[in-house]
Amino acid sequence: MLFKCEKTSLQEAINTAQKAVTGKSTMPILEGLLITARGGRLIILGSDIDLCIESKIDAQIEEEGSIVVDSKLFGELIRKLPNDEVTIKTIENNSIEITCQKSKSTLIYMRSDDYPSLPEINQDIKLTVSQKLLKNMIKGTIFAVAQEETRPILTGVLFEVKDKTLNLVALDGLRVALRSEKIDCESDINVVIPGKSLSEISKILQDNEEGINITFTHNHILFNLGDVRIISRLLEGEFIKYASILPKEYNLQIRINKSELLDCIERASLMAKEGKTNLVKLDLEEDVMVITSNSQLGKAREELNIIMQGEALQIAFNSKYIIDVLKIMEEEEIIMEFASSVSPCIVKNTENDNCTYLILPVRILR
Repeated sequence: MLFKCEKTSLQEAINTAQKAVTGKSTMPILEGLLITARGGRLIILGSDIDLCIESKIDAQIEEEGSIVVDSKLFGELIRKLPNDEVTIKTIENNSIEITCQKSKSTLIYMRSDDYPSLPEINQDIKLTVSQKLLKNMIKGTIFAVAQEETRPILTGVLFEVKDKTLNLVALDGLRVALRSEKIDCESDINVVIPGKSLSEISKILQDNEEGINITFTHNHILFNLGDVRIISRLLEGEFIKYASILPKEYNLQIRINKSELLDCIERASLMAKEGKTNLVKLDLEEDVMVITSNSQLGKAREELNIIMQGEALQIAFNSKYIIDVLKIMEEEEIIMEFASSVSPCIVKNTENDNCTYLILPVRILR
């Protein structure tokens, strides 16, 4: 194998493919990157079986071939080279020689035959969305994915298409995050994507209107960005019927400034963290919200104006769950709905009906 390419393009392709290399696999070869040179293009593939990321760049291929190199070491070697043309060729003793200007180094490689092949993806069911839209939808749900694997299905995000609407849903038993957007797709789709896969995908997606093609099989999903392809395993099992969890009625609705509420909750949570419960109490009465928290080290009290319709209420939450929601909401004025002090709170936008967040309260002793 012998090829030449620009260092910056090579480094970018390596960085992209490396996002799939976890270093936790029982197969040592998956700690490497599969590099294939053919047809005027260089293809770099990283995988941990559950997630595969393939990145392609243009290169001057003088001798075709494929090898596997250690992901971390190869990536560091390339990163520290000058920003100039890089020449890589295979030499004796299962090694490659990397040359750039006056820099020359060698690195052992592994046989590409031992690297797992990519799963075949049937591209019959296909939808296209903008990268910006998908990136925002992932950001708006990924924080609510369950971290513990006692219920594996909840470590993923539901990817659901019905009635020409794409829904992304995550829940961990204490909160629900739902983002919805209208799309041009006639198919009905219901799959669960591992949260860690979506997290890596969101890092690759650009904040622009360029389209990303998404296709499915029974076991895998493919995100195709042209020069970058991402294939993720799907989680097995049936996701919780989230619609039945969301309350349909409320006794109190408030409108509140998101940024002001976030600042108040964050200040109050400093004291709550010292109490190791993250507990903040909300007292809602006469168009005022009073936020309090206390620990052995002291107390905090915050007050802000609200627009209130309904009955007065006292309720408590884990401050982290409220902060997580407020940080990803896009509108400055938001709506919060309450049924009782022991019922879930619903948080929504005022203008754009594209998100719904549910937060379970903490029962407080009176």
